Amino acid sequence: MDLFGNMTLNAVQIIQLMLAPAVMINACGLLLLGINNKYSLVVNRIRLLNEEKRRLMLKIGEKAPTTDDNVRLESIAHQIKALTYRARLVRNTVLCYTTSVALFVTTSLILGVSSVLSLGKLNFLIITTFLLGMTFVFIGIVFAGLETKKGYDIISYEVKAHE
Repeated sequence: MDLFGNMTLNAVQIIQLMLAPAVMINACGLLLLGINNKYSLVVNRIRLLNEEKRRLMLKIGEKAPTTDDNVRLESIAHQIKALTYRARLVRNTVLCYTTSVALFVTTSLILGVSSVLSLGKLNFLIITTFLLGMTFVFIGIVFAGLETKKGYDIISYEVKAHE
Protein backbone atom coordinates (compact mmCIF):
# COMPACT_ATOMS: atom_id res chain seq x y z
CA MET A 1 0.00 0.00 0.00
CA ASP A 2 1.70 3.17 -1.16
CA LEU A 3 0.09 6.11 0.61
CA PHE A 4 1.87 8.86 -1.30
CA GLY A 5 2.34 7.19 -4.69
CA ASN A 6 5.60 8.07 -6.34
CA MET A 7 5.53 11.72 -5.40
CA THR A 8 8.51 13.21 -3.61
CA LEU A 9 7.72 15.21 -0.49
CA ASN A 10 9.60 18.36 0.42
CA ALA A 11 10.49 19.32 4.00
CA VAL A 12 7.40 21.52 4.46
CA GLN A 13 5.08 18.72 3.38
CA ILE A 14 6.82 16.24 5.69
CA ILE A 15 6.43 18.63 8.63
CA GLN A 16 2.77 19.12 7.78
CA LEU A 17 2.24 15.36 7.78
CA MET A 18 3.96 15.08 11.16
CA LEU A 19 1.68 17.75 12.67
CA ALA A 20 -1.48 15.60 12.73
CA PRO A 21 -0.03 13.28 15.37
CA ALA A 22 1.39 16.32 17.18
CA VAL A 23 -2.08 17.86 17.40
CA MET A 24 -3.38 14.60 18.86
CA ILE A 25 -0.52 14.57 21.38
CA ASN A 26 -1.60 18.05 22.48
CA ALA A 27 -5.25 16.96 22.71
CA CYS A 28 -4.31 13.92 24.79
CA GLY A 29 -2.23 16.17 27.05
CA LEU A 30 -5.30 18.26 27.78
CA LEU A 31 -7.38 15.14 28.43
CA LEU A 32 -4.65 13.84 30.76
CA LEU A 33 -4.57 17.12 32.66
CA GLY A 34 -8.30 16.95 33.33
CA ILE A 35 -8.37 13.28 34.30
CA ASN A 36 -5.33 13.63 36.59
CA ASN A 37 -7.24 16.31 38.52
CA LYS A 38 -10.12 13.86 38.93
CA TYR A 39 -7.69 11.19 40.07
CA SER A 40 -6.32 13.49 42.78
CA LEU A 41 -9.83 14.31 43.97
CA VAL A 42 -10.86 10.65 44.14
CA VAL A 43 -7.72 9.64 46.05
CA ASN A 44 -8.15 12.55 48.49
CA ARG A 45 -11.79 11.60 49.04
CA ILE A 46 -10.78 7.99 49.82
CA ARG A 47 -8.21 9.25 52.33
CA LEU A 48 -10.75 11.55 53.99
CA LEU A 49 -13.30 8.76 54.27
CA ASN A 50 -10.69 6.39 55.74
CA GLU A 51 -9.75 9.03 58.29
CA GLU A 52 -13.41 9.57 59.19
CA LYS A 53 -13.85 5.80 59.52
CA ARG A 54 -10.85 5.58 61.91
CA ARG A 55 -12.22 8.42 64.05
CA LEU A 56 -15.66 6.83 64.14
CA MET A 57 -14.19 3.45 65.12
CA LEU A 58 -12.29 5.10 67.99
CA LYS A 59 -15.48 6.81 69.10
CA ILE A 60 -17.41 3.53 68.93
CA GLY A 61 -14.67 1.82 70.93
CA GLU A 62 -15.27 4.22 73.82
CA LYS A 63 -19.05 3.72 73.99
CA ALA A 64 -21.89 1.81 72.38
CA PRO A 65 -22.46 2.79 68.73
CA THR A 66 -25.57 4.76 67.88
CA THR A 67 -27.78 4.04 64.89
CA ASP A 68 -26.34 7.11 63.19
CA ASP A 69 -22.80 5.78 63.75
CA ASN A 70 -23.70 2.44 62.18
CA VAL A 71 -25.42 4.12 59.22
CA ARG A 72 -22.40 6.36 58.67
CA LEU A 73 -19.95 3.43 58.87
CA GLU A 74 -21.99 1.53 56.30
CA SER A 75 -22.13 4.60 54.08
CA ILE A 76 -18.36 5.10 54.36
CA ALA A 77 -17.67 1.44 53.52
CA HIS A 78 -19.94 1.62 50.48
CA GLN A 79 -18.37 4.87 49.27
CA ILE A 80 -14.80 3.64 49.73
CA LYS A 81 -15.59 0.53 47.68
CA ALA A 82 -17.22 2.62 44.94
CA LEU A 83 -14.43 5.20 44.97
CA THR A 84 -11.81 2.47 44.66
CA TYR A 85 -13.61 1.23 41.54
CA ARG A 86 -13.76 4.82 40.31
CA ALA A 87 -10.01 5.19 40.88
CA ARG A 88 -9.43 2.10 38.72
CA LEU A 89 -11.52 3.66 35.94
CA VAL A 90 -9.46 6.85 36.16
CA ARG A 91 -6.24 4.80 36.12
CA ASN A 92 -7.43 2.99 32.99
CA THR A 93 -8.29 6.33 31.38
CA VAL A 94 -4.82 7.70 32.15
CA LEU A 95 -3.16 4.56 30.79
CA CYS A 96 -5.18 4.77 27.56
CA TYR A 97 -4.38 8.45 27.03
CA THR A 98 -0.70 7.87 27.81
CA THR A 99 -0.57 4.94 25.39
CA SER A 100 -2.18 7.18 22.78
CA VAL A 101 0.52 9.80 23.24
CA ALA A 102 3.20 7.13 22.85
CA LEU A 103 1.56 5.87 19.66
CA PHE A 104 1.23 9.38 18.22
CA VAL A 105 4.89 10.10 18.97
CA THR A 106 5.78 6.80 17.32
CA THR A 107 3.65 7.75 14.30
CA SER A 108 5.52 11.04 13.95
CA LEU A 109 8.89 9.34 14.24
CA ILE A 110 8.06 6.64 11.71
CA LEU A 111 6.63 9.30 9.38
CA GLY A 112 9.83 11.32 9.65
CA VAL A 113 12.11 8.32 9.12
CA SER A 114 9.98 7.09 6.22
CA SER A 115 10.09 10.50 4.54
CA VAL A 116 13.80 11.11 5.04
CA LEU A 117 14.83 7.63 3.92
CA SER A 118 12.12 7.40 1.22
CA LEU A 119 10.74 4.20 2.69
CA GLY A 120 7.21 4.04 1.30
CA LYS A 121 6.88 0.55 2.76
CA LEU A 122 6.42 2.10 6.21
CA ASN A 123 3.15 3.78 5.22
CA PHE A 124 1.06 0.86 6.50
CA LEU A 125 2.88 1.07 9.84
CA ILE A 126 2.32 4.84 9.99
CA ILE A 127 -1.42 4.49 9.45
CA THR A 128 -1.65 1.55 11.84
CA THR A 129 0.09 3.36 14.72
CA PHE A 130 -2.00 6.48 14.20
CA LEU A 131 -5.25 4.49 14.15
CA LEU A 132 -4.17 2.55 17.25
CA GLY A 133 -3.54 5.88 18.96
CA MET A 134 -7.03 7.07 18.03
CA THR A 135 -8.48 3.77 19.26
CA PHE A 136 -6.83 4.21 22.65
CA VAL A 137 -8.16 7.77 22.84
CA PHE A 138 -11.65 6.39 22.22
CA ILE A 139 -11.24 3.66 24.86
CA GLY A 140 -9.97 6.29 27.30
CA ILE A 141 -13.04 8.41 26.64
CA VAL A 142 -15.26 5.39 27.35
CA PHE A 143 -13.47 4.86 30.69
CA ALA A 144 -13.83 8.57 31.47
CA GLY A 145 -17.56 8.38 30.77
CA LEU A 146 -17.93 5.35 33.04
CA GLU A 147 -15.96 7.18 35.73
CA THR A 148 -18.26 10.19 35.49
CA LYS A 149 -21.32 7.97 35.83
CA LYS A 150 -19.79 6.21 38.84
CA GLY A 151 -19.07 9.59 40.45
CA TYR A 152 -22.72 10.52 40.09
CA ASP A 153 -23.82 7.16 41.53
CA ILE A 154 -21.62 7.72 44.60
CA ILE A 155 -23.04 11.18 45.24
CA SER A 156 -26.60 9.89 44.78
CA TYR A 157 -25.96 7.12 47.32
CA GLU A 158 -24.51 9.56 49.85
CA VAL A 159 -27.47 11.91 49.53
CA LYS A 160 -29.98 9.06 49.89
CA ALA A 161 -28.11 7.56 52.87
CA HIS A 162 -28.50 10.79 54.85
CA GLU A 163 -32.14 11.54 54.08
